[in-house]
Amino acid sequence: MSRFLRSEEAPRATLPAVNARHILIELHGCPADHLNDADAIQHAMTDAAVAAGATVIATNFHRFSPLGVSGVVLIAESHLTIHTWPERGYAAVDVFTCGASVDPWQAYASLKAALGAASGEAVEVARGEKPVVSRRVSDAAGS
Repeated sequence: MSRFLRSEEAPRATLPAVNARHILIELHGCPADHLNDADAIQHAMTDAAVAAGATVIATNFHRFSPLGVSGVVLIAESHLTIHTWPERGYAAVDVFTCGASVDPWQAYASLKAALGAASGEAVEVARGEKPVVSRRVSDAAGS
């Protein structure tokens, strides 16, 4: 008899929970000049990461011609991304965090204020866990 276990007999390690949160954010009614300024958006996104309690590692932002900005803030706990449509007053933002020390909802509040959004909607997706959708908010004007 072999002293080695076959792969299907190998003991399985217990893995910790994924503990990742993904906030999908829709911001409407933002002033066009806010959404077309790559430097201002980079500053707002970095501030949002810090407000959430994240550790910023790097940033990369690009202004498109004639309109729009896309960018990413890389954090030790994952990332924040943004894509803007100034002509529509709209920004789509993702805040993906891992671990219990970061609160992505603080990033949502920070960005909504910094971008001057008239309204915002967001949904939280618990990545790697069930149930998947764990929180939904809407503070749309008139609702």
